[in-house]
Amino acid sequence: MDRELTLEFVRVTEAAAIAAGRWLGRGNKEMADDAAVTAMRRMFDTVQIDGTVVIGEGEMDEAPMLYIGERVGTGVLPELDVAVDPLEGTNIVAKGLTGAIAVLAVAPKGCLLHAPDMYMDKIAVGPKAVGKISLDAPVEENIKAVAGALGKQVEDLTVVILDRSRHEDLIKKVRKTGARIQLISDGDVAPAVAVAFEGTGVDMMLGIGGAPEGVIAAAALRCLEGEMQARLWPMDDDDVARVEKMGIKDYQRLLTMNDLARGDSMIFAATGITDSTLLRGVHYTSWGASTHSLVMRGRTGTVRFIDARHYFSRKPDYALPCK
Repeated sequence: MDRELTLEFVRVTEAAAIAAGRWLGRGNKEMADDAAVTAMRRMFDTVQIDGTVVIGEGEMDEAPMLYIGERVGTGVLPELDVAVDPLEGTNIVAKGLTGAIAVLAVAPKGCLLHAPDMYMDKIAVGPKAVGKISLDAPVEENIKAVAGALGKQVEDLTVVILDRSRHEDLIKKVRKTGARIQLISDGDVAPAVAVAFEGTGVDMMLGIGGAPEGVIAAAALRCLEGEMQARLWPMDDDDVARVEKMGIKDYQRLLTMNDLARGDSMIFAATGITDSTLLRGVHYTSWGASTHSLVMRGRTGTVRFIDARHYFSRKPDYALPCK
């Protein structure tokens, strides 16, 4: 993939973020999501790729666009698998809370797990703790190992967990170790990425969240040399059937980074919709809007934070006469 594509993908997430941000605090998550999906899909039409959505808004009969299997881009090489979440945190935007992002990951064909839209148990850490964790190990052992790898006392470690009833036992175990907990209402991609950045105040992510979001976060951690381990978490026989339909024979198998996001030809892009520890949200002004984005390339390890101003009333340069 050409390095120029990284900025093209930022344009895609910026468009989704600006569209979704209009719905901040209006209590309508469906309209916010629809705005993000529409804007992201339209911007993809300008990107010089032959992309196939492998993680998106659902099956063809469930979503009008950005559905699994849809082709995106102009149709020219390179041929890429595309994982998208135009609005990660629909409830966050609807309620005006923190932590919503527009996000995507792209990779050569076959390098991203085609995860069905179901639950996934996950553990995520940054580069210093790689090789120190195991999803099969007791929570207490993982916390102690991560604290040691980071040179911290356990009581200074911060673990992010989705605030769900299914995590009651997990939360009790973490609190018993003395570690600190940051409970989040929705959206676990941003905190999973934040564990790889010093200064975000996040050291580790644990718990059961969405499987598609897990793959997207794994792509980011691949770029950052972090680590995620995961296991699919079907809720019923229908979920098991969906796993089998996706070609995953053993849903109980431990999924490592090589299963989730393989290789180094990975690009990850995200734009903040609402403010978070990782990215600022969209801020609207008298002249337009400002955005704050993150884009990374796995091959080089380059990480860019991009502050952009979008002037809504200004004519494009090509429309102005030359004098």
